[in-house]
Amino acid sequence: MSLEAFSPATREWFTTSFPSPTPAQALGWPAIAAGDHTLILAPTGSGKTLAAFLWGLDRLSSTLPPDDRQRRTRLVYVSPLRALAVDVERNLRAPLQGIALAADRIGESIVVPTVGMRTGDTPTEQRRLLVRSPPDVLITTPESLFLMLTSRARETLAGVEAVIVDEIHAMAATKRGAHLAVTLERLEHLVVGAGGRPPQRIGLSATQRPLEEIARFLGGPGRTVRTVDAGRATDLDVEVVVPVEDMGRLGEVLDEPASGPTAAAPARASIWPSVHPRLLELIRQHRSTLIFVNARRLAERLAARLNELAEAEEAGEDAPRPVSDFVGAIGHGGELVRAHHGSLSREQRLQIEDQLKAGTLKALVATSSLELGIDMGAIDLVIQVESPGSVASGLQRIGRAGHRVGGTSRGKVFPKHRGDLVEAAVVVRRMREGLIEETRYLRNPLDVLAQQVVAMCALDEWTVDELTALVRRTATYAELTDDAMTSVLDLLSGRYPSEEFAELRPRVVWDRLAGTVRGRAGAQRIAVTNAGTIPDRGLFGVFLPDGARVGELDEEMVYESRPGDTFLLGASTWRIQEISYDRVTVTPAPGEPGKMPFWHGDRPGRPLELGRALGAFLREVREPGAVERLEGEYGLDRWAAENLVRYVEEQAEATGGLVPDDRTIVVERFRDEIGDWRVCILSPFGARVHAPWAMAIEARMADADLAVQSIWSDDGIVLRLPETAEDVPVELLVPDADEVEELVLRTLPDTALFAARFRENAARALLLPRRQPGRRTPLWQQRRRSADLLAVASRYPSFPILLETTRECLADVFDLSGLRAVLSDVASQRLRVASVETATASPFASSLLFGWVAVYMYEGDAPLAERRAAALALDRDLLRELLGADELRDLIDPAALADLELELQHLVEGRQARDADEAHDLLRRLGPLSTEELAARSVPVALVPRSSD
Repeated sequence: MSLEAFSPATREWFTTSFPSPTPAQALGWPAIAAGDHTLILAPTGSGKTLAAFLWGLDRLSSTLPPDDRQRRTRLVYVSPLRALAVDVERNLRAPLQGIALAADRIGESIVVPTVGMRTGDTPTEQRRLLVRSPPDVLITTPESLFLMLTSRARETLAGVEAVIVDEIHAMAATKRGAHLAVTLERLEHLVVGAGGRPPQRIGLSATQRPLEEIARFLGGPGRTVRTVDAGRATDLDVEVVVPVEDMGRLGEVLDEPASGPTAAAPARASIWPSVHPRLLELIRQHRSTLIFVNARRLAERLAARLNELAEAEEAGEDAPRPVSDFVGAIGHGGELVRAHHGSLSREQRLQIEDQLKAGTLKALVATSSLELGIDMGAIDLVIQVESPGSVASGLQRIGRAGHRVGGTSRGKVFPKHRGDLVEAAVVVRRMREGLIEETRYLRNPLDVLAQQVVAMCALDEWTVDELTALVRRTATYAELTDDAMTSVLDLLSGRYPSEEFAELRPRVVWDRLAGTVRGRAGAQRIAVTNAGTIPDRGLFGVFLPDGARVGELDEEMVYESRPGDTFLLGASTWRIQEISYDRVTVTPAPGEPGKMPFWHGDRPGRPLELGRALGAFLREVREPGAVERLEGEYGLDRWAAENLVRYVEEQAEATGGLVPDDRTIVVERFRDEIGDWRVCILSPFGARVHAPWAMAIEARMADADLAVQSIWSDDGIVLRLPETAEDVPVELLVPDADEVEELVLRTLPDTALFAARFRENAARALLLPRRQPGRRTPLWQQRRRSADLLAVASRYPSFPILLETTRECLADVFDLSGLRAVLSDVASQRLRVASVETATASPFASSLLFGWVAVYMYEGDAPLAERRAAALALDRDLLRELLGADELRDLIDPAALADLELELQHLVEGRQARDADEAHDLLRRLGPLSTEELAARSVPVALVPRSSD
């Protein structure tokens, strides 16, 4: 499209600012100008954000705002990250100011669009201002858009003409994406209901495949979305670096102090003493370096180590001191490197980002918090420590370097061990070829549906047909059945037995005769205080005495800490002054050592298609000339190439030539130190395939009266069998494809994974809301409430959240269809299973065994508060015999018992009936009550006849 289609002021600004439109702009503008729903695929730094915005900004500046001030907002930008939203708001200033100046130069009168931002970090007063005086352009997040549509702020969105969804790939395959899809439909319903046209939808991403799937997610089944493919990153300079000659023979022992679940693990040889100096050398060779890691704890540890190493070199010391002498000792000033992750406060993150952009900070160690399209300034180099895990993630991260039109993205990947080296090599090769993993949107997540139904009905009465029609306009719920919708409405309206589901409060009133649904009193408050899909991990906020937020800590770490302890956060040391119910108060402690924090989190498993590619690569590596080919085609340095080839050669030597690949699964068995059999199923297909496979094996073993323990990873499965199980046939380890689902379903409900996902889904569906909005609910309390609910729900196979948890585990967490495909290949002999017995673990099996200690050494570990709560779940009769009745009674605080009784009898504030609906619930739960008893529970006598029908 020619620039002539833009207004003179916009055209003048663009031609004086840029030599020409980028492909993303030249291809995207015609579709956007035509009013079509548009999906743009373009590399990072290719100007796609301006491609999405400029036509809308041009229309806003050349047309008068609506007469109704409340409907002024006409363009909405949705970002998956608050930091990205802040970045875009900042970057919009240039075109807005530039167009205004250009208009002055050419004597044209324009309207300068206003820009506002609403995210979770926006202060309350600023939110009120956005309602009183809405901006022309609103920059927000999925959760904040949901909150606006569930409050009186929604009136400011009734005139929206277009919505831009940035980094759409990051949300499409998640429950957050499913939530956003319904939110966009609610926005359209609002706009059309106010007499407007359905808002145009514009999606952006650098890493999305297949485009048709993402386009359907953006527009839903009933809308045509034009896809604009502006190409993929071609200017990539990525190298895999190994700083030691032989990764299999590391002599130096890791000397870093541990805390948390691995604190008592045995020390082992480490590659870190060789990695740190090389990283420091690269940092000093470049103006600005961004280092990505896959865990927050590693970000803190690596930043501290690099700072200390730099300080030691500047002081002329021959070798850095042990980590226990330096962690956090640098304090707040003069750091060469700082850590950046989601557990830092917004203020801390912004300060660190500004330091890097200004050049006052040489390097930043970050997690995925900086992975998406945030403009970090002139980054020269990106370093990835450990394989990024996927091609899409690798491209996003390396793309932070040279993040400008025509720039070259330069990166280095440092594998942590030899197994990691194999994956890193494959990921880098596929990054060069643009072979991004497929993204598939979710189908019918019922917990998200429940939350959105409550939010919609909280402000308006809907018919069931209207509700169903709206959600079916999304791709996510296009195939939602009437039965599934009915089950969710049953759940939300309190149709389950009140005696058993005593804690489940109805959220809506479903009039089955009229076919209408409306929210109960308090539904809107519940919806907005529990909004979104991101699980509550029970994290403690960390604050300075004046109330300024520093960040957050994992609950388990806080339970292990005491006032006076020091810890590291953001590469600075803090001393704990006070630990309260929901926060940790700290003061700066510069110059003092501090322990490393730890956080629990899930890392997605290797995608099956990457696993197949990795398997094919392992076959290729065994061919002649592999070292030279790895250097030339895969971007490995010499030591990396030699280490990789040696690793595969040693594996083949240990197993008689057997190396797992895309055509071979290796079953290796050997005896451990106490004589029990270990069986390692070596396979490249990823943890999402291996996890359900291991569960199916456990079910089969149980049928054979064999007790088995298992763990799994991206590289296979480890089984521990009793000494008597010497002759377990390989066939027992490879179930039929058509029976594997039934085997997994037998094992799944008893797993910790199922319990954890059920808890998160129940909270998401508003069944376990925060009891005190704005304050954290301890994770152990969440687990207890969830366990009680799960125990009751298990007796009702059609309970929606039970079904949703099963669906999520089988389809989202696991790749059950991928496992079926693998097992079908085994049955058809396209994939062979080879068995070998070894004296000791082979190199590939050894890497699997490292995970065994981490899992089983702390199998019974739990935070202090959870251990105390466990006393209430023991066999009461047996405990009474052991302790005596008096001792058992002493475990329970009498005051707590009295408070609980008042709460269960609905005699305390917050539990009393406020209206007819709640009076009805109260009578169902407690049974017949006298007039005096009703009055004590705030039930007006006039309500009794109607409530007790």
